[in-house]
Amino acid sequence: MRYPNSATLFEIAKSVIPGGVNSPVRAFRNVGGDPFFVRRAKGSRIEDIDGNSYIDYIGTWGPAILGHAPIAVIDAVHQAAKNGLSFGIPNEHEVEMAQMICSWVPSVEKVRMTNSGTEATMSAIRLARGYTRRDKIIKFDGCYHGHSDSLLVAAGSGALTFGEPDSAGVPASFAAETIVLPFNDPAAVEAAFARWGEQIAALILEPYPANAGLILPLPGYLSFLREITERHGCVLIFDEVMTGFRLGKAGVQGLECVTPDLSCFGKVIGGGLPVGAFGGKAEIMDWLAPLGPVYQAGTLSGNPLAMVAGLTQLHELEKTGAYEKLDQIGAYLQGGIEIILTEKGIPHRLNRVGSMFCLFFTDQEIINLESVKTQDMSMFRKLFWALLDRGVYIAPSPYETGFLSLAHSREDIDFTLEALEQALAEI
Repeated sequence: MRYPNSATLFEIAKSVIPGGVNSPVRAFRNVGGDPFFVRRAKGSRIEDIDGNSYIDYIGTWGPAILGHAPIAVIDAVHQAAKNGLSFGIPNEHEVEMAQMICSWVPSVEKVRMTNSGTEATMSAIRLARGYTRRDKIIKFDGCYHGHSDSLLVAAGSGALTFGEPDSAGVPASFAAETIVLPFNDPAAVEAAFARWGEQIAALILEPYPANAGLILPLPGYLSFLREITERHGCVLIFDEVMTGFRLGKAGVQGLECVTPDLSCFGKVIGGGLPVGAFGGKAEIMDWLAPLGPVYQAGTLSGNPLAMVAGLTQLHELEKTGAYEKLDQIGAYLQGGIEIILTEKGIPHRLNRVGSMFCLFFTDQEIINLESVKTQDMSMFRKLFWALLDRGVYIAPSPYETGFLSLAHSREDIDFTLEALEQALAEI
């Protein structure tokens, strides 16, 4: 057995942690079998407690854009820790982080730090409701914005129905304030605003949805959402927790030249430590306490270690050519995968933007959650385990996006492509 220590530890974990994991996707339910436990991570690789090493294409679900345990970040956190782990009092690092976010993202005039992406999106929704004095929101099927009650809502039975709770414990009355629409469908958005326009406080979306695989907006779609929300006095919120500072200094909004009213961030700006942030127009942000009536708070918000880790990582990214290098290694990986799968006649779609990518085993164009569901799940499960046995770790779910880092080398990619060929020959 390749994972005896992980198997033993997982049995212990299940006795004290629900399902043995602290986040559901880690349980490997989408691929079958049990998860392994990591001992250490460095550069592009992770090592489990049984001593197996893997090239990692998850990067702690996005934050590790420099690779695991980059020396600059580790050294900065080590020095900061000598001055204290947390204060609960303003510190200079959170001010520097706010200044950096505002300078990198033109749409952000003021920003508030939180402890997670979930807190950021939850707070942005509350702020939008307070600012507009409206209650309803629009979200899109397949876009995940954390596990707060208003946003943990699935699509109803049709495009013009309210959402239904996607989890036990979410009151139906909460879900009834959330309108869930298919992504990349302008007609559905038009119909929703025609029916409820004066009641809609906010429209929130991942501009590049990355929690149902990686879905790209159709040409002009984001501009359309900007125009219709502006026309109806609705706050447009971009959830860039995944894409922010990973695809460029200004994220998707910089690539697409679309300006939201509020933006949510996380992951990369924490350098691997728990972090979140939301920001936007000053006239909206100033509705937050202590200036305004919308309450939001957090004991560990602006934690000095998280701020120092994130700032150090951002400064490293600022060095010449970081995003160009990430795009180049992404293109190299994409090209290799496309050649192998095409030569073998395997139906597929590979969506990639910069250092984010997702492979779908389907011949349909990926434009929304329904098209994502057409992929061959059995094929994905077999490939996952075959790659893992060969030292390559991809997400244990066909609904997750892969991430590259500056630590991934061409040699890593060549190793991965060789493993892919071997895996496909086996399955």
